[in-house]
Amino acid sequence: MQLDLARIRNLRPQQQIHYLPSVGSTMTEAARLLAEGAPHGTLVIAEQQTAGIGRLGRSWISEPQAGLYLSVLLRLPLSPANLPIASLVLGLATAEAIHKATHVACDLRWPNDVLIGERKVAGILTHLVENFIIAGIGINVNQTSFPAGLRTPATSLRMESNGRVQAREELLLALLESLDGFCSTLQTKGSSGILRAFMSSSSYAMNRRVIVEEGGLKGLTAGLDENGFLLLRSDTGRMERIASGGIRPDRPV
Repeated sequence: MQLDLARIRNLRPQQQIHYLPSVGSTMTEAARLLAEGAPHGTLVIAEQQTAGIGRLGRSWISEPQAGLYLSVLLRLPLSPANLPIASLVLGLATAEAIHKATHVACDLRWPNDVLIGERKVAGILTHLVENFIIAGIGINVNQTSFPAGLRTPATSLRMESNGRVQAREELLLALLESLDGFCSTLQTKGSSGILRAFMSSSSYAMNRRVIVEEGGLKGLTAGLDENGFLLLRSDTGRMERIASGGIRPDRPV
């Protein structure tokens, strides 16, 4: 069933909303709108992406009318040096919205994975363009299965709620409200408020044994630095700052 855009627009009159039945990537469309002068808060949402973009150039599976596939333009008080804070803001907003709309609790894995258990239910991608962040969010809502062999096993909110079909409109409205709230926190309390919130919401942020995807470095997570980068106490005893890539649990072979 298609999204009830009339209801969403009625409840979010302050927001420019661009709806597309199908698009290659909402990120690409949002970049085009930004180049044309679109303001903060502009939302691009699609029922289907034929070339959804994941982190590190990977694809994002976008089953028609099953998930939320969107990009939003954000003007935040962030420099390129602390751009990771944007991913933390988006992860926090996504996890909070999922809990509000479905009562399903999520975990956050630095930098941009939203998990239920060890399965990925949502992913986030951020690009900095001039003074704007193009933020892409994909949430698996009503999918009933996923391909085997994914780098991170996937799940959906329907699969995690005993097969109950979830209202995508409710989740989208909760997401936009939570995003407003965490952007306000960033404006009023600065990055420190976001860092504290992420640390309290993520089982991966502290004392979790992980392996870094790029390079294979292993160790225990040791929190975040002031710019939102992950700190890792490596097996050599050195404190490392992880500036790119992602992490996975390091399990004994």
